[in-house]
Amino acid sequence: MIKSTSAKALIIRINLVFLAFFLILYVILLLCPSASDYHQQAALLVRCSFRDCHHKMENGGIKMKAVLEEPNEPKPRRELIKREKPSFLSGIGTRMRIGMVNMDDEDVSEWKAHGQVVPIPFERVSNMFEWKALFPEWIDEEEEYSGSLCPEIPMPDLDKYEKMDLIVAKLPCRAPEEGWNRDVFRLQVHLLVANMAVRMGRWEWGGRMKVVFLSQCMPMVELFRCNELAGKEGEWWYYRPEMSRLEQKVTMPIGSCNLALPLWDDKVHYGGPISSMTANPMGNQPSVRCIQDPIHHPKSKPAKARSLRHGSPLLRILRLRCNNPSHSLLQTRTRRDLIPPRHSISEPARQALSRAGWTLRFIKRIRNPRAEKGSYNEYNYSKFRLWQLTDYDKVIFIDSDVVVFRNLDILFHFPQMSATGNDGSIFNSGVMVIEPSNCTFRMLMNRRKEIVSYNGGDQGFLNEVFVWWQRLPRRVNFLKNFWSNSSIEASVKTSCSGRTLRSCTRCIIWG
Repeated sequence: MIKSTSAKALIIRINLVFLAFFLILYVILLLCPSASDYHQQAALLVRCSFRDCHHKMENGGIKMKAVLEEPNEPKPRRELIKREKPSFLSGIGTRMRIGMVNMDDEDVSEWKAHGQVVPIPFERVSNMFEWKALFPEWIDEEEEYSGSLCPEIPMPDLDKYEKMDLIVAKLPCRAPEEGWNRDVFRLQVHLLVANMAVRMGRWEWGGRMKVVFLSQCMPMVELFRCNELAGKEGEWWYYRPEMSRLEQKVTMPIGSCNLALPLWDDKVHYGGPISSMTANPMGNQPSVRCIQDPIHHPKSKPAKARSLRHGSPLLRILRLRCNNPSHSLLQTRTRRDLIPPRHSISEPARQALSRAGWTLRFIKRIRNPRAEKGSYNEYNYSKFRLWQLTDYDKVIFIDSDVVVFRNLDILFHFPQMSATGNDGSIFNSGVMVIEPSNCTFRMLMNRRKEIVSYNGGDQGFLNEVFVWWQRLPRRVNFLKNFWSNSSIEASVKTSCSGRTLRSCTRCIIWG
């Protein structure tokens, strides 16, 4: 009887457990959404890609990451940089059309008080685009193969925009990172602004345009000269560039990847037809640059060029022109002033130079702060004095040991900085076109201790300032060595190791 009672109690308990289980299951099914509703709302509740959801843990396991989003909720906007407007903006004007370049991350709402703000979107140049693609060491100048071509820098279609009264641009600046000034993206923004000013700008009286830059670094002096700087406040730079100069520069090649001066008469110069400048721009005649102090072997006669004899007409020309550089320039019938900057000169030498046609300018030498005392480059920064010749619009600098065989006046049609290539992406400062400016001179002087010249001289210094330059044909400044095949030649070549080429050669032919 007792066993029967305990068995019934156990059965009742089991039934109660099953009843409770089914009751709970019924409540769950009643309160939870259907499977179809779950699948319809799943995409709105959870977005999880394979990359976002699966992350390796330190212990080698897997953890899940779900990005929850509210349905139809807009994405948060990127926080814009709010800067104080420059004070000189109040004097620029109102009711203007203001073109904004590379200002996407800047808050430009306050600029709307001065007129209509027009963003100018453009395709940014690839990060794989290197400076050496624009400034190669060698190009096919003679067009012996397929000629030379420049890569393309993306530019927007400017024809769809109306005229602009003011252009504002943010310039990239990676300084003091090495090579920051040879940044293709930085050049792209400069060229875009320059093209906008020329093609879309509403020029003021006197042919000028308003341009404002935002940058920690100074804008490129090759395009926007320092004497065109109308105001500076913090990182804001206000320029009023001269459009005639800027228009010529934007018609030039985008780098030394192409010649600014084609060699052949049927070619068209970037600034206009060559025929309007000269009948025969370069021709095939070389110019000769000679060292007046030939190298002598201590126990032998000096080496002579095999192709030159003492009585040959060419050697007589070389002697005449090497001894009197001004004579070669006068023989080209140039009517330009010939100016030899000198720091000191004797009275007989002064009279001789005056009779030869030189206009003397006396200067104070500029010492290279990084040069050793008594070294060859101790005072070669004196070349900066060229920018103080402000009574001239342009100056063609020619080293004192250059002998010219053809008229070089055509080079006055080219902008600063125009020169021949030297090595890598740099130009040779032996023959170059510059535009004198007192503020450029002050800038060069102020940066003497900042810039490290790769060769310790003026050429390395100037290449760090004027990184964007125009290539002239190598015939303008071409180097050749005359050697005789002898043991003396071998000894001289051996002694040239580690020395400058100029100190080891007798004559250098430029063409």
